[in-house]
Amino acid sequence: MNRIRLLPEQVANQIAAGEVVERPASVVKELVENALDAEATRIQVEIGTGGRSLIRVTDDGLGMSRDDALLCLERHATSKLRRAEDLTAIATMGFRGEAIPSIASVSRFTLTTRERDSLAPEATQVIINGGKILEVKAAASPAGTSVEVRQLFFNLPARRKFLRTEETERAHIQQYLTLAALAWPAVGFTLSMDGRIAWQFPPVEGTTGSSSLLGRLRQVLGNDVPLLPVDFTAQVEEAPDPDAPTIGNRPVTPLRVWGFIGTPGVSRSTREQQFLFVNRRPVENRGLNFALLEGYHTALMKGRYPVCCLFVDLDPAAVDVNVHPQKREVRFREEPAVRRLVARAVRETLLRFHQELASSSTAVQAVQETPPASAPIPVPAATQSTLNLASATATVTDSAPTTVAPIGARFPSSPQASAAATPSTAYVPPTPVTTPIPAAASLRASEPLRPALPLLQVPLRLVGVVGRLYVVLESDRGLVLLDQHAAHERILFEQMLARLEADGQAASQRLLLPETVELPPREAAFLRDHLDTLSRLGVGLREFGDRTFLLDALPPFVKAGQPRQFVLELVDALKAAGTGVNAVRLGEDVVAKTVCRHAVKANDPLAGRELERLVEDLRRCTMPYTCPHGRPTLIEMGWRDLEKRFGRTG
Repeated sequence: MNRIRLLPEQVANQIAAGEVVERPASVVKELVENALDAEATRIQVEIGTGGRSLIRVTDDGLGMSRDDALLCLERHATSKLRRAEDLTAIATMGFRGEAIPSIASVSRFTLTTRERDSLAPEATQVIINGGKILEVKAAASPAGTSVEVRQLFFNLPARRKFLRTEETERAHIQQYLTLAALAWPAVGFTLSMDGRIAWQFPPVEGTTGSSSLLGRLRQVLGNDVPLLPVDFTAQVEEAPDPDAPTIGNRPVTPLRVWGFIGTPGVSRSTREQQFLFVNRRPVENRGLNFALLEGYHTALMKGRYPVCCLFVDLDPAAVDVNVHPQKREVRFREEPAVRRLVARAVRETLLRFHQELASSSTAVQAVQETPPASAPIPVPAATQSTLNLASATATVTDSAPTTVAPIGARFPSSPQASAAATPSTAYVPPTPVTTPIPAAASLRASEPLRPALPLLQVPLRLVGVVGRLYVVLESDRGLVLLDQHAAHERILFEQMLARLEADGQAASQRLLLPETVELPPREAAFLRDHLDTLSRLGVGLREFGDRTFLLDALPPFVKAGQPRQFVLELVDALKAAGTGVNAVRLGEDVVAKTVCRHAVKANDPLAGRELERLVEDLRRCTMPYTCPHGRPTLIEMGWRDLEKRFGRTG
């Protein structure tokens, strides 16, 4: 007796549906992707009871003939692939031909379609119940396709029980449609829930992809989120094929990263407003998530996530979109290189933002030269020896330069890096994407919709200090608060990194009693390949056996009470940083913790001249608007906001 039998087609479709159709949002995703592939310009989605009772997706796309309408119900019937080689360069949203038959096998399904360019006056309608065709007939319908899915999982009660509440299922549908709307701003989207229109995104016309995307972002996020445009191109060098001889230079693949990211200080506690696309496909990829955080680095507080809408465009042959049944995840052929370039695109955008804000510091009068609008309120005299900022800096860095070297020099390919060292005499403001939040950190747009000079480029008059921490300044636009600890942290941080860059290697101090550290085999093998990198960081590690290392030196500012834990954390940091890590970048976290201990504190009283010097030094920083931990150094409250708080305006 044969034990192995072929499954009936209906059962096979239901098994496939279990992989493709996880919840109502999966149905919406598959049907909308088919509509986008069919060149639709308007897509309408209607759902009932969170998608349980009804999902209807209607588009004005190319439509199908009667024969194609019947053929699309067969498994693996698709218009998007011809040969097996096509799988290596997929440029469409759908491609497997499993969605329609899978959905039809677990619902009461109706397909109505008419070809856009056909002379036939009637459409084709196919009615299916649980995978069985009940009727095929002519129907009246405009050009395009309408797919109606009722009673999802009606014949699989066990799967239906696993659906969440209506609110949860609706939220998943809205989340996907938001992603689709961002990826295709030229397409209009409408969502109706339980007979009522929930939201509409009309098509956005733009001369460029960035302008149309910005219009769609404003529809999704509103107008009060300050954004920075990203447009970065590079070449991804491909690894040689081990089965083919290497002749000449290694092939390269062009890569473009474009879109928008939030300014420093704009963040969320979750990744909910973090939209990432690869060749217009919304994706989940841990490497891209890490690259985003790596790019923000000291411009983002720990535990916070940036707001962004970023597109990564590269050759479809360099991306595998077939690694997940629901096509949510992708895999890059050169994952480390793509991750590194995305991080660089974000980092250079933030550096350019800060450098453009600070590029005309020579055109701004020093604080003491600013003509006061009224007599300044005297700063309380220090009750102890005043803190000399230059001396404090010298204490940390031994001989820190008085002029801060630009951190952007680490990225020689960045055209802005060299410009930061010598400020221009004429300031050319960046093209405003939206009303910039005055410099860094407030999420409140307190000024009218007009291009504004950056905060550190306007005259600032010293008013006083409150709480022995917050320096009160006045500008022609309103009130400015400066956190003296955060500002001094940023100044010391950049000076210490500038010295690290100049020397190429961190200082190292021998331990009186070297420590032996035994590691698991995997960590030991990894560490063995990175001993040179650690040496440049000032960490003295050498092999002392098969899986044992001898720790005999550390940077002077590092206190490692538990050597084994310290080495394991270094291994984790090296793994997270990936290939191409440099000693300066890996040591930034340690430097940030060090300057936090040396910076002026909340109760350190500073005299007027010292506060003025603090602002002057901050103006010379490369990224002056956040401390190394991502907290704001300055916050501005405009006149309009102050008047509103005092009830002077409506």
